[in-house]
Amino acid sequence: MKDTMAQIYEKLGICQKVYSFGEAVLDTLQDRFTKIDQVAEYNQAKVIGAMQENRVNATCFAATTGYGYDDVGRDTLEKVYASCFHTEAALVRPQITCGTHALAVALSANLLPGDELLSPVGRPYDTLEEVIGIRESACSLKEYGVSYRQVDLLPDGTFDYEGIRRAIGEKTKLVTIQRSKGYQTRPSFSVSQIGQLIQFVKSIKPDVLCMVDNCYGEFVETIEPSDVGADMIVGSLIKNPGGGLAPIGGYICGTQACISRCAFRLSAPGLGQEVGANLGIMPAFFQGFFLAPTVVAGALKGAIFAANLYERLGFPVVPNGTESRHDIIQAVQLGSKEAMVAFCRGIQAAAPVDSYVTPVPWAMPGYEDEVIMAAGAFVQGSSIELSADGPIRPPYAVYFQGGLTWYHAKLGILMSLQKLYEAELIKL
Repeated sequence: MKDTMAQIYEKLGICQKVYSFGEAVLDTLQDRFTKIDQVAEYNQAKVIGAMQENRVNATCFAATTGYGYDDVGRDTLEKVYASCFHTEAALVRPQITCGTHALAVALSANLLPGDELLSPVGRPYDTLEEVIGIRESACSLKEYGVSYRQVDLLPDGTFDYEGIRRAIGEKTKLVTIQRSKGYQTRPSFSVSQIGQLIQFVKSIKPDVLCMVDNCYGEFVETIEPSDVGADMIVGSLIKNPGGGLAPIGGYICGTQACISRCAFRLSAPGLGQEVGANLGIMPAFFQGFFLAPTVVAGALKGAIFAANLYERLGFPVVPNGTESRHDIIQAVQLGSKEAMVAFCRGIQAAAPVDSYVTPVPWAMPGYEDEVIMAAGAFVQGSSIELSADGPIRPPYAVYFQGGLTWYHAKLGILMSLQKLYEAELIKL
């Protein structure tokens, strides 16, 4: 006789009480899940259209080595990204190691000594602090003569338009907008909100460049920041657009002028996009992008499930259980280091890879505070796969994201709750 669903989960370590609590929450979410599937269907059609328009074929999957001259697959992939995100050009390369690297390339390529970088959305993500020079680092933008200014968000998490107006000056060359919350408990921004901000900035200084850190946001909505005036959008292939298959890489999509400079910065002046071998990973890049809308939909369902489950237990969550979604990240303020550790141990225990490993806080490169990370991933550091992490500092918020399938995301969330329950940090 086959096991019931509750028995299957029990074999994986989820007790009946936790399972029943989760099912009660799920019963309220079916309308939300239907809407997520509708967005995924729209974006799936958009990706297929871009691939057909650019005549993707089997020769695109051939490996290249060395200089990578005349790499048809690499060049076609960049045309697919540009078509899908409605930009003039794109740079999509395995030589871009991560999202922070992609952002560093875009910034350093388009800012010169004497220019000023402005963040109108407050403090940037932790790893960018050393890129910019907020925290001293060799080869930072600050070291090369680029100044930095930021305008903090208003207490309600909205843009301080008057503050931004005052901050934009003669030296302001580039405005960087971080779509997702990073390690903060502020709201993530919708594409519409980002478009309004870009329009406002350009009404003050039309020639200013607007770059959007699009990490964790791709395919969450039916439009992207490049549809609402961004000169560049930047992201990582081991997040949303890689679909869980890309083993490395990043992308920068935008105007031809911006992308040409990014290519010169990534390789060398005069070489630009002409070099950069694909080393045989084009199938993963193409197929990952093809799968991305469906994978993102599963991750969104997991995020909404987590928000509603933990909100019902009295924990502050950002966004809350009913708000519209603009990225795949779910912040849960757990209130203590012990609760953060228990949550992350639950996520790790639910992983298909390294499930037996116990996450502990550690001094991770690029971060000021100790960080705890749970990720039993097929691709190291892939945060479109099931993962949770956060800096060990008040308000002790953990950031949950990913899940290559909705069912894996569900298991991970239930297991996080199980570990909190076993540690007597919650009552059901």
